[in-house]
Amino acid sequence: MVSAAATSQAGPGTAAAAGPAVVPGVSLELAQDRARRISRLGYDLHLTIPAGKAAPIAATETVRFQLADARQPVQFDFKEQTANLKSVTVNGQPVAINHHNEHLVLPAASLQTGLNEVNIQFVAGNQSLNRSEDFLYTLLVPDRARTVFPVFDQPNLKASFTLTLDVPADWEALANGPLLDSTVAAGNKTYRFAPSDTISTYLFSFAAGKFTRLSRRLGGREMQFLHRETDQSKLRLSLDPIFQIHADALTFLQDYTGIPYPFRKFDFVALPDFQYGGMEHVGAIDYKASTLFLDEGATQDQKIARSNLIAHETAHMWFGDLVTMQWFNDVWMKEVFANFMADKITQVAVTGSNYDLKFVIDHYPAAYGVDRTSGANPIRQELDNLKDAGSLYGNIIYHKAPIMMRQLERLMGEEPFRQGLQEYLRTYSFGNATWPDLIQLLDARTPADLQAWNQVWVNQPGRPLFDYDLQTSNDKITSLQLTQQAEDKSARLWPQLFEVLLVYPGGRTKELTVNMNQRQVSVPQAAGEPAPAYILFNSTGLGYGVFPVDKQLTAGLTALQNPVARAAAYVNLYENMLNGRSIAPQQLLAVCRQALPKEKEELNVKLLTGQLTDIFWKLLKPAERVALAPALEKELWQVLQQNPAPNAKKLLFKAYQSVALTQEAQTRLYHIWDKQQAPAGVKLTEDDYTALALALAVRDYPAATPILPRQLTRIQNPDRRKRMEFLLPALSPDVPTRDAFFASLADEKNREKEAWVTSALAYLHHPLRAATSEKYLPKAWPYWKKFSKPATFSSPTPGSRPRSAPTKPPAPPAPSATFWPPTRPIILSSAPSCSRPPMTYFGPKSWCSRNVSQGKHHWNVLLSLPKHLSRFVE
Repeated sequence: MVSAAATSQAGPGTAAAAGPAVVPGVSLELAQDRARRISRLGYDLHLTIPAGKAAPIAATETVRFQLADARQPVQFDFKEQTANLKSVTVNGQPVAINHHNEHLVLPAASLQTGLNEVNIQFVAGNQSLNRSEDFLYTLLVPDRARTVFPVFDQPNLKASFTLTLDVPADWEALANGPLLDSTVAAGNKTYRFAPSDTISTYLFSFAAGKFTRLSRRLGGREMQFLHRETDQSKLRLSLDPIFQIHADALTFLQDYTGIPYPFRKFDFVALPDFQYGGMEHVGAIDYKASTLFLDEGATQDQKIARSNLIAHETAHMWFGDLVTMQWFNDVWMKEVFANFMADKITQVAVTGSNYDLKFVIDHYPAAYGVDRTSGANPIRQELDNLKDAGSLYGNIIYHKAPIMMRQLERLMGEEPFRQGLQEYLRTYSFGNATWPDLIQLLDARTPADLQAWNQVWVNQPGRPLFDYDLQTSNDKITSLQLTQQAEDKSARLWPQLFEVLLVYPGGRTKELTVNMNQRQVSVPQAAGEPAPAYILFNSTGLGYGVFPVDKQLTAGLTALQNPVARAAAYVNLYENMLNGRSIAPQQLLAVCRQALPKEKEELNVKLLTGQLTDIFWKLLKPAERVALAPALEKELWQVLQQNPAPNAKKLLFKAYQSVALTQEAQTRLYHIWDKQQAPAGVKLTEDDYTALALALAVRDYPAATPILPRQLTRIQNPDRRKRMEFLLPALSPDVPTRDAFFASLADEKNREKEAWVTSALAYLHHPLRAATSEKYLPKAWPYWKKFSKPATFSSPTPGSRPRSAPTKPPAPPAPSATFWPPTRPIILSSAPSCSRPPMTYFGPKSWCSRNVSQGKHHWNVLLSLPKHLSRFVE
């Protein structure tokens, strides 16, 4: 029923429309309606933050906007209790609070065509304020601004935010807008910030608390940095690189895009146990502190990861912040370009980094870990409601999408591709765009059919399996043919370019490029070449799919001179093993053991040790692990001693620590920890000794004095000490204590620190604790159903990777005696349409999933149990 006042407001002879339905979340229908009606939007927010973590945060808000059509009510998004809303005034007149289904609804009668002003007094929601005892920060992606204050929470309603914060007098604060002034009165400090640049709601941000504030000027730009690090060694070694990498990334991106840095300020904050690596808030980037602050024991891989993270978040200033997706179904666009640019920046920013090698190792295993499963999602997905946007994130958008983008760059050529991106940024600056908008601009710059190419690479999940036929005569190649077949047996084809390497005795090689644009292609340039000892397929690592393995490959693998070729071979062997082709787990384990003493490239040592420990813990039975451990421990220790490179030594030590099962190995580790005396050539820091203490605890090492309390006294930083205290019950040798810890996670307040919960669960469900953790799974199942969309079930035979065409999934069965435990491996995976990361239960001793935690829905993490299954069951 519509009020008479609303009808008269609409004009003579017209009737007020009902408008979009008021439903939880932010429906696509609501977002489209508001984008049509609302413009010129601005928020003034004033929050009073007390010192006490549990005390409520009083807030006021003024929202101004132009309304094109006042015949319908306007819905603000506010996912909090109605009691948090104290008063609402619209255009100077009080209105009744109408709050339901996560929306504050303003009546049409109170609205007017043109400028409207809404004043709201409320108590801010705590869910996304990440409050600790002496600091807090916002993290509002993808749809969590609405959990803090009433807002139009959708990416295409960009706005300017004017923020005022009242905080304890000894707190620092940082926000999107430049600081106007700060004043102290009555034990409190008031920070007034200038209006921010025009940004999407998920980019609104502030951090406040007991931080140290630093300021430096590089490249003509002032940068401010808030942090809580107390380790003087980390500060001495890290501050210069942190500022310099930011400056280098800005320089690179301004040159690549042809657009100067588009916002008024460029500051950042390091947060203990931040949920992600970083978050690209305009003018106030957030980072996980442990990634920025490295110590003397940092490996080259950690330094590259830091550079890549900083470059990623800086790239977002152009890709995501300057030009933002129209709707969160295209969230992958900002992530793919940030990753794509970060790889390019790191190539020039980090001395000694190998761009191609890093690209292969960073992206391919992670992308395959999802794309090989029956629940794999496409890069671009449908999204009907913003409340489900968290399910779009994952390794497909972070890792398959950069692979796709590099194939697209190769297809078009680097310069036409770059020019297309520059045109895209100029056309949609400070606005919103879709993937089709970009494809249209790129399509005009290439003769290739990008629309058809886009369909299989972007809009569909999966990967191809390749095979080959080599014919020779008189020791000469007469023909080389390659074929591709979709892993799900469908008729799909993935057009792509990749290389094959003909390898000859004595180390001579010849590399050939394959344009795999058909189901079967010939490689004409191979004809007439001498017959090789073997062929390495996908030798540059840039092709996507499961490539064939030549029978002679493993014998000559370590003799390959190019580390990228070796990495591509290691990755492909692993995928073939999981696919049941060419090589079995025990055989691949032997390959890793043989390769490690000869592998000199640090990133490849990381890849090999990762595969070795994966197979050891995830694909061997407990009895097989016990039988193998003495020899494997001995080999790793010998390789560690023989390898001259400190970073490689540390990676090998970590592998030794991971597989240590014998009393001899554990005693050696205990003495290293007890005396804090690292092996020769290995640099161990406080963080390393903490990890070593945790590894000994999960093995129930019988130390004379309990290990974990001693390690706790060694930790000086208060944030890291609190993390350790949280982990203690999950590592207790006492089963009832661990049971009580797991039960305590049912209370949301015990799941506030997402990174802590994830780490604790990894130890709680370590393979050595599987016998006592299995009972938690049925208890967690109802919470999975509460926070997840329906899952699909299938029972593969070992070595197979089931996949079916996208269909509507059946409802999952309830836990029962016939389900717990299953007699065969069971895949729980999301249907492609719902994009929920898959889980897998592999018999009575194993359960895992990809990281599916979203915000504070940590029961999703609880279903990631234990984290000791292989990528092939992710």
